[in-house]
Amino acid sequence: MDETPLPDVTEQFARSLAPDPDDIVAEMDERADREGFPTVGPAVGAWLRLLARLTDAERVFEFGSGFGYSAYWMAPAVGGELVLTEIDEAELDSAREYFERGGYADRAAFEHGDAIDIVDEYEGPFDVVLVDNEKDRYTEAFDAVREKVPVGGVVAADNAVEAGPLDFDDIRALLAGESVDASDASRGIADYLATVRSDPDFETGLLPLGEGVAVSVRVA
Repeated sequence: MDETPLPDVTEQFARSLAPDPDDIVAEMDERADREGFPTVGPAVGAWLRLLARLTDAERVFEFGSGFGYSAYWMAPAVGGELVLTEIDEAELDSAREYFERGGYADRAAFEHGDAIDIVDEYEGPFDVVLVDNEKDRYTEAFDAVREKVPVGGVVAADNAVEAGPLDFDDIRALLAGESVDASDASRGIADYLATVRSDPDFETGLLPLGEGVAVSVRVA
């Protein structure tokens, strides 16, 4: 695609309304820029924190945490426990270090391994869930956590519009029922969006910031 489907001006304006990052977030942002590491960014991070506040979140589960960026944004708004999962042990160690330095390690669990296996080890409820693992496994992640989300709880899925392996036009075509030669990642996102859209117990909308966040609220 020649143009990104989400305009930069929206992202820039949203950042201007976001809470000021603390020193740890600023350090994480510098690391992400330096290493080309894909984080949700401060605009989406601020929205994730807001979602945690709006749900009075006591517990949060993340499918894929990297070095803890999104979880760290949510941490000030979470009264109980954040469960971070990451397949890369070095990144998980970095997340633990950031949380310790920021003063939030007492409310975090750091789980090394496949998030879809790990979530089975936890009982609900989870008031906020962030899906940010392999794109072709988003629906699998949703299925694994669905019954652990209470009424009023939220499932947020990053990269609902764009990311390196995604093609927005292919996602739109797949959602329209067209036959296209799409990547596994694009098919995974399209399948996820179709799944949450058709689930009668959830209402879903798109947050057009970052790379797009599908926000699904449990209503029944």
